[in-house]
Amino acid sequence: MTDARSRWMDVESRLGRQPELFAELVARYAEPHRAYHDLSHVLDVLNALDRLPLQDPLAVTLAAWFHDAVYDSRASDNEERSADLAVANLSKSGLAFERVEKVAALILATKRHGPTHDPDTRALLDADLAILGSPSERYDVYARAIRREYAWVPDEEYRAGRGRVLEEFLARDRLYQTTSLFVVLEGPARHNLARELAVLTRIA
Repeated sequence: MTDARSRWMDVESRLGRQPELFAELVARYAEPHRAYHDLSHVLDVLNALDRLPLQDPLAVTLAAWFHDAVYDSRASDNEERSADLAVANLSKSGLAFERVEKVAALILATKRHGPTHDPDTRALLDADLAILGSPSERYDVYARAIRREYAWVPDEEYRAGRGRVLEEFLARDRLYQTTSLFVVLEGPARHNLARELAVLTRIA
């Protein structure tokens, strides 16, 4: 919580005091059905962003805080609802309309993780996927956490669905759009994804 509060204080230095909003975000990320998309993930994204140049640091930071604020593994509109939540709250904060809209656009970009020419969007998307290039032991913890979030899905159906996700990532020309994270994480991420896919295929 200390790291989260310290990170939020950086936001408040630009946005003004928002203790109720911080409390709401913390409560949302502490929901019991979350095993990976929790506050630790937000902090990991923020830490990854520290390694990347940003054109609008405040907008990207706010997008990181809000991007998984609404999360239900059974739903298909988490990003849209997270963006709506950000707009509803940030519009009351005095933040310029254009910046609020940028925060929403950044959040919506995390739905598809597609290629983009916008540097800030590239940074957020890469930071969101930084876990893929983590050491094998940590990646395995991540993979198990994702499975727990989809505990309601039968094993065979989960293996098929998760396998399709992994194959889609591996088919991309590159996983990371920023040069700095591509150099450091692309190789480990592809290794991790291929390793998980092999396990799923072997079990099946």
